[in-house]
Amino acid sequence: MAHALSIVVPTYEEAENVRSLCTRLFAATRAAGLNAELLLVDDDSGAGTLATCAAVDTLRAEGYDVRAHVRRRHEGKGLSSAVLLGLRLARHDVLLVMDADLQHEPESAPAVAAPVLNGAAEFAVGSRNVSGGKVADGWPLTRRLISNGATLLARPLTPCSDPMSGFFCLSRKTLRRAEKARLNPMGYKIGLELMVRARCTAVQEVPITFRDREHGESKLSMKQNALYLMHLAHLYVFAFPCTLSLTLVVALAMACAGLRALAR
Repeated sequence: MAHALSIVVPTYEEAENVRSLCTRLFAATRAAGLNAELLLVDDDSGAGTLATCAAVDTLRAEGYDVRAHVRRRHEGKGLSSAVLLGLRLARHDVLLVMDADLQHEPESAPAVAAPVLNGAAEFAVGSRNVSGGKVADGWPLTRRLISNGATLLARPLTPCSDPMSGFFCLSRKTLRRAEKARLNPMGYKIGLELMVRARCTAVQEVPITFRDREHGESKLSMKQNALYLMHLAHLYVFAFPCTLSLTLVVALAMACAGLRALAR
């Protein structure tokens, strides 16, 4: 079993969460016997980035293997491309991605990584939708409807029951296979992009508890929901390169209109 793990976390004005994220992650990975590094890919936000880098410097001085890469404009924009940049900059061959806002519990990281570390799967997902997984504080009806509808739309693309998850793990070999298929990162759902482009079949879901963020504000918006539907259209064309794709794209456009109506 491999014991080295790179943890990639995209950040934007998340300085308040950095210490808790780091200390909890390393407590969990050390208890699991993992040699872990934490790489924050921070979109330059001025004062927010300075605060994040200051927190990282303090943690490094305390002995934590954490570093921050401040992404400049020429390196891309958007969460998905930030994740891809981090995956490419990471040192180890097993790669875990999670959010900085503590909605993904750092204590779950070793369990989410385990199927890839031990060779049982080529892609692992921290899932709310399998036995033992849940949303800690519940969601309002509208959010549940949108989430369930978005998950249903992705069902033909992957066997995963929680393709919306941003808490996932893969090997560098799987990443390279996805890159050969010409990755097209859009919006927030980079895990789905990687699964589909790499044509992953050995996907294992690990139950997690999805919590409310502790600090800061959510980055999700109706714009991101629309980007998700555009993203699905691209993935359907990739996965089903035939006339059926046109029908699916039309259906996705209709779904987009439905999501906008629900959000009103």
